[in-house]
Amino acid sequence: MKALLTRKLGMTSILDDDGAAIAVTLLSAQPNTVTRLKTNETDGYEAVQVGFETAKKSAQLKIIREFRIKGEEQPQLNVGDQIGADIFDIGDNVSVTGISKGKGFAGTIKRHGFARGPKTHGGRSYRRPGSIGSMYPQRIFAGKKMAGHMGNTQVTTKNLRIALVDKENNVIGVEGAVPGPRKGLVLLKGANK
Repeated sequence: MKALLTRKLGMTSILDDDGAAIAVTLLSAQPNTVTRLKTNETDGYEAVQVGFETAKKSAQLKIIREFRIKGEEQPQLNVGDQIGADIFDIGDNVSVTGISKGKGFAGTIKRHGFARGPKTHGGRSYRRPGSIGSMYPQRIFAGKKMAGHMGNTQVTTKNLRIALVDKENNVIGVEGAVPGPRKGLVLLKGANK
């Protein structure tokens, strides 16, 4: 089981062996503590529950998440074990899950990529959505692309590659962009093969 709770630090670039610059997102991979092991006998499914970051006023873990595991990949973990950045190697494929940046109320052009209307020859609907319905059934269907709240949703980016693992500073570098703002919680999970 390769999974880790991290915090996004920001982006930078590193040079590969050929001298080409690679855009890398840096993630702070502080050790995760195993808080519970779930089994088929007790819970009906198999999972590992981990905790991340301790609260300031108490020694309790602030964030707790669980990762489902398959029967064939039984981890050799016990409650209280620490999982760190060293579980990932350079070149591993991972999927990254985070909460995307919130952009507030957005129109159809920004939110869905609609085209704008003509600005000359008497056109008056530059950024309007246009027709939204028909005579029958005299209602708007659910899921219609319209203006509304944009961002602040869970996004998973798959098939990213680990480009950097710094075990001393607990930093992992992932090639490409990772969803979310700086200091945002990011779930790093090894891709299934």
